[in-house]
Amino acid sequence: MIVGNGEVSEEGRWATAAAGFVVRFNECRSHAASPGRTDAVAVCNTGRPGKAMTEAASWRALPGVVEASEIWCVRDPEKFAAMRAPLAVSHPELDDFCDDYTSQFKAFCEEVGKRHVVVEKVIHDAVDEALSAFHPEPYVVPSTGLIAIAETLRRFPDAEIGLAGFGHAGWEGHPFVAERQLVDSYIADGRLVRYAVEPSLSSSQGA
Repeated sequence: MIVGNGEVSEEGRWATAAAGFVVRFNECRSHAASPGRTDAVAVCNTGRPGKAMTEAASWRALPGVVEASEIWCVRDPEKFAAMRAPLAVSHPELDDFCDDYTSQFKAFCEEVGKRHVVVEKVIHDAVDEALSAFHPEPYVVPSTGLIAIAETLRRFPDAEIGLAGFGHAGWEGHPFVAERQLVDSYIADGRLVRYAVEPSLSSSQGA
């Protein structure tokens, strides 16, 4: 199961509780609403989110973070170092967007005995290519959630993979319309199963 930070349906909660591997995100805000195991926490390891998590003792103490055996850094440092100069021109307000905290996450993992994973840039590049089929408006980067979906599909090619807590909405720098279309195509192909909330309740954001 890949559990975003949005509303989780009852069916999604049951699926999460029964899953053999559960991925959550950043502060694991889905944990209280969909308890059960947490095996990996996919984190945004650059910019303000990366800084906030690595500097906060409270993040380390979160139940989902404590439970997880792996921390996934979804932003390859090489990829984001190369993005810094172009972003300084196109989005000067994002001057700290590419600041990298991967080494701090690695040190945390070494300290507490967790596996540290960096999602390689080839995954990010493949996601960008897949999104291009849906002709998105110009965007900065895919969301943490979509990169984690791609990494999960890569790691578990033969598993039944469920998706819950994704609203595909949020920061305007992510191409959420195209992301939803791409995820819907994975569902149509049988690669993912979506456990969605009823439309009247689905007002929260995804990962």
